[in-house]
Amino acid sequence: MGLAMLNSRVVYADTFGRLPRFPRSYTAPPTLRRPLGGERSSLFNLRQLEVQLDEADRTLWTFMKPEGRPAFNPAMLKDYQRWQDEIARTYDASQTPIRYLVLGSRFPGIFCLGGDLDLFARCIRAGDRDALVRYGNACVGILYRNMIGLDRPIVTIGLVQGDALGGGFEALLSFNVVVAERGARFGLPETTFGLFPGMGAHCFLSRRLGSAQAERMILGGKMHSAEEMYDLGIVHVLAEPGQGEAAVKDYIRQHGRRHGGHLGVYRATRTVNPITLEELEEIVEVWADSALELQSRDLRLMERLVLAQSKLRERAG
Repeated sequence: MGLAMLNSRVVYADTFGRLPRFPRSYTAPPTLRRPLGGERSSLFNLRQLEVQLDEADRTLWTFMKPEGRPAFNPAMLKDYQRWQDEIARTYDASQTPIRYLVLGSRFPGIFCLGGDLDLFARCIRAGDRDALVRYGNACVGILYRNMIGLDRPIVTIGLVQGDALGGGFEALLSFNVVVAERGARFGLPETTFGLFPGMGAHCFLSRRLGSAQAERMILGGKMHSAEEMYDLGIVHVLAEPGQGEAAVKDYIRQHGRRHGGHLGVYRATRTVNPITLEELEEIVEVWADSALELQSRDLRLMERLVLAQSKLRERAG
């Protein structure tokens, strides 16, 4: 589509020029759609998040259903905030609280393409720093609560059945476990248009890979395969295409008896390498300042990517 190569660098690879290839295999039967507590939960009435409860495995499955482009639009962020609030409420009210929280996507071949580039471009052109900071703080607030399991004994699992780019990749770094299908791709392409990933990538990758390798990945702007992410320890379970949900269920069955021990490991890791909400928000401030320094050519590229994402949505129906 003319966006595959810019300045001799791969930009979003062929994400915008192909139809996604990842099938969907999991359909929750009606018995799994009951609320967690006695009263009907608003979890089941979110516009851009599809929520299903598997009572047998005490697992809450959630799938993104973006309205428009497969990115984190402001309305979806509000759904995420309500989602987290309601999970905490229903957990405390339930006699059989959930133990696993799974997040995937219903958009074919895409987990998430990241931040709302259209919103970014409009805010930058208007010089609206406050709006950029509000958006960024909403994102990192959600990621932080996910990273700590909503302050409940919940193991969080990210299910990747397609491409996770920019903020989509950053979001996955906040999960305890990442299950990815072979063929899924990961990338942080923000440097292509003069920006950097400001919603957690530095914090999470530096803790996991070290600062030098984190900077190399962020500045490189390359696409990485699920297999590469597995070798780096970012992906924990590899699945065959179309088998991601089955792999999650297998993981839960195999490790259910070790649930408490796994929670202890994740808490210990956060103690050894703490990430605070304040740290995440400080980086958002740096990101907003950097965004306002972008030139017209960078904004034009950003807007071209928005158009490409919109065409991808149209092709996906």
